[in-house]
Order: sequence, then C-alpha cells, then structure tokens
Amino acid sequence: MGLALRSIGLLALLCWQLPSAHAQPRRFASPRPPILQVAGAEVPVRLTEARVDSRVVAGLGETTIELTFHNPNARVLEGQLEFPLAYGQQVAGFALDIDGTLRDAVPVPKAQGRQVFEAIERRQVDPGLLEQTAGNQFRLRLYPIPARGERRVRLVLRDSLPLVPQGLHWSLPVFFAHQAEQLTLRLETRGTGKPVAVGVNPLAFTLKTDAYAAQWQGRGADLPAQLQWSLPLARSTDVVTGLQGGQRYLLASVPVRTPTAARVLPARIGLLWDASGSAGTRNRAAELAVLDRYFQAFGTGQVQLTVLRDRSEAPREFPITRGDWSALREYLLALPHDGASALGDWTPNRTIGEYLLVSDGLANYGRQALPTLSPDQRLYALSSAGAKTDAPRLRAWTSAHHGQLLQLGDEAEVESVMPLLLRQPAEVSDVQARGVEDVSVDASRAAQGWIRVTGRVLRPDATVLLSLRGGDSGPQPVTLNVANARTVDGGLVAHAWANDRLAALAADPAGAQAAKALARQFGIVTADTSLLVLETLEDYLRYGIRPPAPLRAAYDQRHALTVADLASERKRRLDGIARQFAEREQWWNTRWPKDAPPQPKQESRSVAAPVAMAMAAPPPAPAAPMALDRVELTALAAADEAEATPERRAKSAPRANSGRITLTLAPWAPDSAYARRLRDAKPTQLYPLYLQEREQHADSSAFYLDVADLLLASGQRDLALRVLSNLAEMQLENRHVLRVLGYRLMQAKAPALAVPVFRQVLAMGEEEPQSFRDLGLALEAAGQYQAAVDALYGVVVRPWDGRFDGISLIALDELTRLIARECVDASAIDPRLRRAMPLDLRVVLSWDSDNSDMDLWVTDPNGERAYYGNRLTCQGGQMSQDFTGGYGPEQFSLRDAKPGIYRIEANYFGSREQLVTGATTLMLRLSTKWGSRDQRDQQVTLRLKDHAETVLVGEFEVK
Repeated sequence: MGLALRSIGLLALLCWQLPSAHAQPRRFASPRPPILQVAGAEVPVRLTEARVDSRVVAGLGETTIELTFHNPNARVLEGQLEFPLAYGQQVAGFALDIDGTLRDAVPVPKAQGRQVFEAIERRQVDPGLLEQTAGNQFRLRLYPIPARGERRVRLVLRDSLPLVPQGLHWSLPVFFAHQAEQLTLRLETRGTGKPVAVGVNPLAFTLKTDAYAAQWQGRGADLPAQLQWSLPLARSTDVVTGLQGGQRYLLASVPVRTPTAARVLPARIGLLWDASGSAGTRNRAAELAVLDRYFQAFGTGQVQLTVLRDRSEAPREFPITRGDWSALREYLLALPHDGASALGDWTPNRTIGEYLLVSDGLANYGRQALPTLSPDQRLYALSSAGAKTDAPRLRAWTSAHHGQLLQLGDEAEVESVMPLLLRQPAEVSDVQARGVEDVSVDASRAAQGWIRVTGRVLRPDATVLLSLRGGDSGPQPVTLNVANARTVDGGLVAHAWANDRLAALAADPAGAQAAKALARQFGIVTADTSLLVLETLEDYLRYGIRPPAPLRAAYDQRHALTVADLASERKRRLDGIARQFAEREQWWNTRWPKDAPPQPKQESRSVAAPVAMAMAAPPPAPAAPMALDRVELTALAAADEAEATPERRAKSAPRANSGRITLTLAPWAPDSAYARRLRDAKPTQLYPLYLQEREQHADSSAFYLDVADLLLASGQRDLALRVLSNLAEMQLENRHVLRVLGYRLMQAKAPALAVPVFRQVLAMGEEEPQSFRDLGLALEAAGQYQAAVDALYGVVVRPWDGRFDGISLIALDELTRLIARECVDASAIDPRLRRAMPLDLRVVLSWDSDNSDMDLWVTDPNGERAYYGNRLTCQGGQMSQDFTGGYGPEQFSLRDAKPGIYRIEANYFGSREQLVTGATTLMLRLSTKWGSRDQRDQQVTLRLKDHAETVLVGEFEVK
C-alpha cells in the first residue's frame, strides 16, 4: 500500500511512543494509569468494559473502540482522555451516550467546539468534545460522569497500514485496555494472505468466506502489551472504489521499484536546526546518528547552519572534509534549547543545493509559512519527536520540494530511514486523468516500493495514466482503469481520498479554508476541526450546530426562525450601543467643577454616565506611600487645543491645568528565591543562570516572565524576547497563557510579534470580546490600522455574553480615537458612533484569569476615589462598568484633569478558577493626552497573588 501509516495502534489513551512510519516494529512503553484523567476524584474511575472491532481491507484499517467508565465517587466528575496517533491515523467518528443511547458527534470548527463545550459545561449538562491538540495528539473531554454512574464513549479511527518486507504490518496495542475488567476483540482482514503473528499472540485467525477473522474475550490484563501481525501482500496494482454520499472515490496502490543506487548530493547543504524549547522532547542521539551517515555520504563540501528559535540566528559556515563534521557536531551539542518555534523565519540561500530541517514541525510563533525555495532546491525534514511531530506540515513542505520526511524514535531505526535521505525513489512526472477529478498522488512511500493514487470518480469508464521515472529504471507508464476496480463498502476509500486532499492542502496557505470545509464534510478531527456531542435540540439551536440525523429534521425547521431572530438582535444591540455612546458624549461635553467637592459627599453623581446601582462597601484606606520610579511620560495640552474646533471649545470648560502631566510608576519585583538569585547576578551571568534554574521551573510561566523582565531591565532585549517566547511552547492550546505573552510583547514594544500571538488567542476564544480588542490594539501598534478598525468594531457590534457588558464602549473609545488619528476607511462604522473624545487622563485595566474580580481605583487630588461604587467623581472622573466575571477591561476617563496627584491602584478580590501563571496577571495601560497628537502611553504588567490584595500601580501628576 501507499502511505506507510501506523495502523490500529491507536488507543493507549496514554502517551505511549508509536513506531515510526518508516521503521520496523518496536517496543511500546509501559502504560501509565489511570486511563481516564479525572481531577479531584477520591476513588479512581474504573474502566469496566472495552470493545475493540478492527478490520483491514485494501490496506486500509478501521477500528471502532467502545469504552464504558464507572464513577464510584459520590459527586459528578469531568474526565479527560489524552492519546497520540501516528501520522495518517485520523479520528473519523465519536459518539457519547445520551439517555442510554450513543449519539454521534458532529464536526465543528475547533474554536467553536471548545467555546460551546465550556459554556454548556457551566450549565452542568452533557457535552462531549474530541479535539486535536499538538502534532498528532488528541484529547477527549467528557462531562458529566455521574456520581456512582457510567458514561460510554465510542471512537472510530481510520488509517493505512505501514509496509514491511513481508507485506503489511498490523499492530494493535492493547495495553490501553490493561485495566479493563472485560475486553472483547473482533478482528478481520480482507484482500491479504493469512495473518502471521509476531511475538506472543493468543489470537488465532480462521478463514471465513473471503476474510480472515479472529475473536477474543477476557480481562485486559490477560493480553500482552501489544498484538501484531504481518499480512502477506501481492506486489501488483490494486484499484478499488468506494461510495459515500452518492459520490464514488478511487484508491489505487501501484508497486514501483525500490531504489538501490545512492543519489548525488550537492556541494553545499543547508542545515536548519530547530533549537526551540520543544526540541528537548526530541531524541538528539538518533538525529545526530542520521546526520553522521548523511555527512559520510556527503564527503567534502560546505554546510551552512541556520539555528531556528523565536527568530533565526545568522547563518554559520562549517566545512566538511571526508565526512568529518566534528566541529558542527560540537556546536550543535552546545546549543541550548530555548524559545518558541518560528520555523518560517529564515531566508533561503540560492547557492544551497538542498536543505535538511531538523525539527518537530510545531511552528507556533512569528512567521510560520515556509520561505520560498528555488524550484531546483530540495527540502528534507527529520524528526524524532514521535506523536508530537506536526507531520502534515513537514510532509507537505518536503513533498512540495522533492524531498522526504524522516521520522524515527531511536538509534535502532536510523538504518531504516536512511534510504529516504540518500536514495532517489521513483517519481510521478505526469498525471492524465479522464473522468476523475481532484486526483492526489502520494509518492512519499516510493522508497518502500509503493505509490498511492486517490480521486473522485465522475464516470464508470474513468482512467488515470501515470508516467513514472527514477527508482533505478527508465520511464514507466501505468494505466488505472476504474471499470476493473473492486468495490469496498463503507467510507474507507472516501476517507483515504479526503486525507490525501488534506495533506495536499497543507502545503498551500491559501488552502486553509478549503481544508477546514473538507474536514467538516468528512468529520475528520484536525488542527482546525473537532467533534462535538450535545444533549438537547435546544443546545444545537442555541449555538447554530446542525445535529446528527435523529434530530436534524426538527433542527432545520426551527433554525430558519433562529437566524431571523439573530438579525433583529444585532440591530437592537447596535441601537443600544448608540444610546450609551450618546450618554458618554453628554458626559464629555459637561463642564465639571474643579474646586473642592462639598463635604461630606452623600452619594455618587449621575450625569449621562450611569452609576452602579448595587450598594457597595466603602473601599479600604489608601495603601501606604511607596517610592515611585519616574518614567518619561509627559504631555502638553497645546496639541489637543489645536485640534479642537470652535464649537468644541465653546462646549468645554475652561482648562484648569497647564497641560503638563507626568506619570510615575511603583517599583515591582518578584520575591521568589530564584528571582533574588537572578537579581543578584551580573548582567552577563543572567542568561547562563536562567538556563541552570530552568530545569526546576520549566513548567512555570511566572518563571519565564520574571527572567524576561530582568533581561529587559539589563538591556538584553533579544534574550528577553527569546525567554518570553517560551510561553508559546508551554501550553499550545492555552489562550490564557498566550494572552499574557501578547501583553508582555506589547509592553516590550514588540507589537509585530504580539499580533500573531493575539491572532492565535482569537482563534481559540472568539466568544470573548477581549480577544478582538487585544488583537485590534496590537494591530494598531503595529501600524495595521484598517485591520485594527475591523477588530475593534467587532467588539462593538457583536452580541456577547452578559458577563462582558461594558467592553463595547471601551473598545468604541479606542476605535473613534484611531479613526480620528489615522487615515482609514470608516464607512462601515455606524455614523452615530464616530465622535472622538480626547482625554487628559485614561487608565485601562485588564487581567488574564477568567471568573476573577479585579477593580481599578483612581484617587484624585480631592481625595475622592473613583471605583465600582463611585463611578462618577465630583470633577467628572468616570469609571466604566464593573467586571466581576473575568478579563475586564475597566476604564477610568477624565477629560479635564484638575492639577494635583492622581493615584492608580488595582484591587484584587480573588479568582474562581485555577490560575495559569501561578498568579493573576494584570495589564494596565496608562495614557496622558489620550486621543491627541501628543498622546503618551505606558503599559504595566504585574502579577498578583492568589488571594485578595491591593497594589499601587503609579501616579499621575498634573500641573
């Protein structure tokens, strides 16, 4: 068969090491209980029953696994299964029991799946979500697992079996079911010879009609860690078709000669070495062993090394003499693994004949697209990261440039992958299809002697003509006739075609949308598509997700009415925002007194801006005075006055200050032991000491934040940004950590780096308006003004959950200020929402943890504090709506500042969620002369403890 993919070796539901697609079978690691990860369970959840049905036909494998879990605890739990698959294995189905019946999941965009799961989980009903995390790793989330009750899940996986000299290799690791109290296996293979057992194997196959079948039942602990067989396979062209959804699909396996002669290597080679933080998961010894054989074959020549991390290092030249690459080897061994993975941040050299990229392929930072290579430049890739390899990306890159992806797990597999690097297999020089569309030719396994062809059949007499070359032979024409094809039932052939199309689209950034649509059409779990099960029809309607067949007719009937309601709701929302904006404009035009307020103050004022209705306890006394670090943030009023029209001057109160405003910030430093050691070190010792400390703190995002701060303070900006970028490597699917990373990049005045980070956050959290606002502000700082307008206006007009009320007006202030200052197209903005309102002082507070209560306090020269219980001060200082459910922002606005000292504090009441950085991270943006040409901004990022506290951020001095 064509693709050498790991077969049914799917569900250890643990992080075992899978055999590589190129290598001989190898041992599996011991299992790590429990199978179902459940936080806070007093008694482990039991796997009471496991059923595994697996079949092989035309070299394609399909395995259905049904698992039943019992919760012996007296409370409801959420469970999580995490498991890796080999390249080419795909989750093709998922079902969860609802009221005793298994309900099939439906494909949804990945971000929507997570958003819906978390929203429904808060209502304590029955969602199930299966998603791809990093590389080819998957996560299944189940909620609820009832107290003293059971949950049942079903998974369907499909793939192609890998090739071995005896034919196909069928491997069924069953140690995932080692804890199963009852395990049932049913196996069947068609179109091959009788399975030959490899190793200890109690199953016996018998011939039934045209298939070999076997069955076994017992306790999971009674089976060996894995079961494996070789399936004899005739080396002849095999053409099959399959029908799905009324469409016929083609799959053909074409044997080709395996290469025996070594290919001629170029005189100059480019080595791209991924030294990011995730490189620590790779098997360096195995990779160096491959390089040793590579350079032995290379002989004498020149190697240009480019080290890739959060940014590429300047290329270095290394001469290789008769295979001696010791200087290059020593240099690679001395490189620290640190920073994020910007795999696209390098410039090809046209004098290089071929490149070898040594990486796991997990591009998570900066430019992620492959730079443009010359047509004659080859690209090979080498990874030893197992299931953590982003194989689709690396295979797409290499196949587009006449290269190969080499995957291996240890040094024992080196010899088996070297032919992929050192020999030139057969290639397809031309394809002529008649009556077949969307043809994909996969020659990635030509070195093993097979090429695979898939396509959509349009007519019964369709043919595909291949022209082969290379592989130690002359031109070879091959004709594939659909009329002579065998028929395979089920969706296996269609699924194989879809997988090949997804692989082809992975090489083209413009094909992202097509790939998403294809994955959803075939229900394939990918980096962009998940599978979701909901409990009720109302849930599917609420989130606009078309349910599986039993509920579909009722959904379609009611969905049309829901769409009309959404359009009306959007208009009502826009009208409401316009009314609130008009009220804010009235506040801005009001003349507020600048003398001392009457004493005692009885209640908060209310002119235009609404005041919090709930009675609030008075805030605690101001914090004790602290020494402040002066920063250069001074603004004059002249520019603002020059911009003001006569009409605006008439409406404005006489200016009560000279226009000179200065900001000072409170010093802040972490008090951990490692932070003290780092602070005591000389600047040149900081980075080496960080590398020493990192092993103990590698899982702490706070550690990287602290070190980056110290490096920035010592003037080592590049190293600071590298250390900071490790947050992109830590938790690839955690938008909270990425949001903190984006905030810090903005604080470090690196908006070009922050923009792609906030794009990732938005992709993961479109249901949170903060994701749009953060991206909009980063785009503005990066000079992408029109894109910033679009992002900020999305915050204004989109409907949001009630816990986010208030953010739209803050984003609207930022939007109108941007429109007034930059040349942008504002035609899409409602005319009622275009008035810019400059301010003397503006403070905005945001934070990173959901379900947290943080308050912004600003105390003016009158001693009056603006906060959630006093949202309008005597001199016109306005506090925005209180956020108690997460993220913020909260905003303080003052158009005309009275001379004197303004004290800014953040008051933290606490969080109701597990904190992602060990403490809540808050970000404050303090601005003087906001909205004028003389605007000055200072961003401050601080971390608070996991208990209530008040921190002094800084002071404005208005003269």
